[in-house]
This record gives sequence, structure tokens and C-alpha cells, in this order.
Amino acid sequence: MSVPSPEGGRRAPVPALPLPPLALYVHMPWCVRKCPYCDFNSHQLRSGRPDTAYIDALITDFDRELALFAGRPITTVFFGGGTPSLFPPEDIARLLSALRERIPFAADAEITLEANPGTIERGRFSGYRDAGVNRVSLGAQSFAAPSLQALGRIHGPEDTLRAVDELRAAGLDHFNLDLMYALPGQSVAAALADVETACALQPRHISHYQLTLEPGTVFHAQPPPLPDDDLAWEMQVECQARLAGAGYQQYEVSAYAQAGFRCRHNLNYWEFGDYVGIGAGAHGKITIGGPPRMLRTTKPKQPREYQEGVRDAQRPLGTRTDVARVDLPFEFMLGALRLNDGFTRAGYEVRTGLSLAELEAPLARAEERSLLERSDVGWRPTDLGRRFLNDLQAGFLA
Repeated sequence: MSVPSPEGGRRAPVPALPLPPLALYVHMPWCVRKCPYCDFNSHQLRSGRPDTAYIDALITDFDRELALFAGRPITTVFFGGGTPSLFPPEDIARLLSALRERIPFAADAEITLEANPGTIERGRFSGYRDAGVNRVSLGAQSFAAPSLQALGRIHGPEDTLRAVDELRAAGLDHFNLDLMYALPGQSVAAALADVETACALQPRHISHYQLTLEPGTVFHAQPPPLPDDDLAWEMQVECQARLAGAGYQQYEVSAYAQAGFRCRHNLNYWEFGDYVGIGAGAHGKITIGGPPRMLRTTKPKQPREYQEGVRDAQRPLGTRTDVARVDLPFEFMLGALRLNDGFTRAGYEVRTGLSLAELEAPLARAEERSLLERSDVGWRPTDLGRRFLNDLQAGFLA
């Protein structure tokens, strides 16, 4: 059906966008102890294990969102936190089973669980595998005991080694190791030693990112002695070379993978796909077609407030906000410019419903500043653009 134009005539119908892949993010907000650098929505666990009523709340939360995406298959699932591995395998199994009853999952759905090496009991990974988890992300952060202590981690290097053995015994060879660099008092040699230890364990994927002091964290209020910018850059360059030499291809600012093992869930974020967010503080993005409309959803951050909100069916759970057309270019570029390959013209236009020709001026400015370069099918950040990513992204603000 056509709609009236401002001049009183008739305007052609607005075509529906092809719907992007749909992912599911599940937030599990509890940790044994809050790390001083962490700005994620996490809360210290006051009992031996999380309350199983939280699983019921997640199922109800999903039911209340279902009308937005009913019938679309889930392609990836990510259990993040907090520390999802505080929840026993039977809780994860019950949740996944309930969701599969409500919506189709892709036959090859990637299902990732974040795990703290210090919370894994012997045999637990086999339980997660049986529940449906086929990818695990281990928060190693470092293999140096002093660095782990400075970061406030509850595990030691031996816990990560034991967890990797447990993963392999469970047949979960598809796993990621999280590593941080530019840690308090860290040298280039120490950063390289962490990378070499990680590579020797042969994970399919390594996330390697710089420690930053985020507002609202203990480290932001009481900064530890960190390497300066030049030393941090030297660490990054040296570690990137070592990762490449070990067969880990960088495809995003902090993501390195063996061939064929990129994180599909995170790629969906970076490529402006859709995702459902359930759990305390979870965010989501859903495309609704004909005429195209994009919604951002957020859930209450505090677990108690979230669970009370789930039980009150008479009021909205969190917020739903339409993404304004003028904000779509910046929203798209926030993720796409993190990727080494950048983005294609077709990818931009299909995911936003906008013409790339409208961005001629900011694209030209970024190219003049040597932050962007043309590829055969679109645009990609230069080495300089990846180093000054915030400046590059800011060029697309409305």
C-alpha cells in the first residue's frame, strides 16, 4: 500500500528490507567477585549458586519479546556475563530446551558459553556440551600469576591449563581464549609470553585486547601504573605479528582466528545483524520490515528489578526505541569499521535501507585523512584508521 506524500500525491511503497540473521544474547549477571577493570553489568554472587528462578525469568522475557521476531531462526546464541559458568549445565539445558520449543534454531547454530577458569568443576564441560553448547570462551586474560593478581582475577594460570584439558576431554575443541595486554607493570616480553602460551594451547580463536580504564570502575577511580601509549602500541604490533605467525588471522580489532573459526555471533553484531537480548541489562536490535523499522531494546540492569519486571506483565520490560534514520550510518559504522575487511556497498544498503551515495562527503574526508581506503567492493579501514578507530567512527555521526 502506498502512503501520502507531503505534497498530497501518492508515494511508491517503501520496500521491506531483507531481514538479517538473528542472534540471541543471554546475560547472566553474577560473578564470584567483581574485577576492578570491569564495566559490564555484573554483580557479586551472595550465595553458592545463582537462583534457578532466573532461568524462569529468562524464558518469560523471551516470550514477551517473541512477537517481534516469531518464525525467524536463531543462528547463534551467546551466554555472556558476569560468569555464565556459575550456572550448572542443567540450567543451561533447561533454558535452551524451552527456547527451541518456541522458535527454530539453525541446524548449525553456534552456541557459545563464557567461562571463568576458576569456576569450572571437573566434568562440567561435558554437561554443557550435552546441553547444546558447542563453543566456549575462556577468560584467561594472562598466564602470569602477578598479572592475574593485579587484575583481581580469582583464577591462576594452572586453572586455565586445566580448563583447556577439560574442554578437550569433553570434545569441545572450538574454544576462544581471552587475553589482555598493557597490564599493570607489564613489559613487551611479558605480553609476548602470554600470546605464545595461548598459541601453544591451540584454541580456534583468540581475543587480544588492551586493558582500558572505563568510567565507573575501581581502576578508573584508582588507576594502576600502566604502560604508556607508545609501549602499548609496541605490544600490540609485536603480539599481532606473533599471532599471525602462529596461524591466527586478525579479522577485527581484537579478534584472531584460525581459518574457518571466526566468531559468528560477534560477526553478526559487527555486520549490523539482528539480535534478541534477554536477561538483566541485555540489549537487543530487531529489524521489522514493511516499511523498514529498527528497534533497540534494553532490559533493567539490576537483577532484582529485572526479575520483578518480568513478573509484572502489565508494564513494559525495559525500553524499546526506534533507531532514527539519521543515526543509521553511525550505528552501522560502529561495528563495520572494526572489521579489517570493512564493509561492502551492498552490505551497507541492505542492512540500513540507505544509499551509500549519501555518505560521499564523510567517506571522502576519511580517505583524505588516510583512515579509509577503497576495496574492490566497498571500503575498509587502513592501518592508521584501525589505530585511530574512534576518530574514524566519529566522522559518521549525524
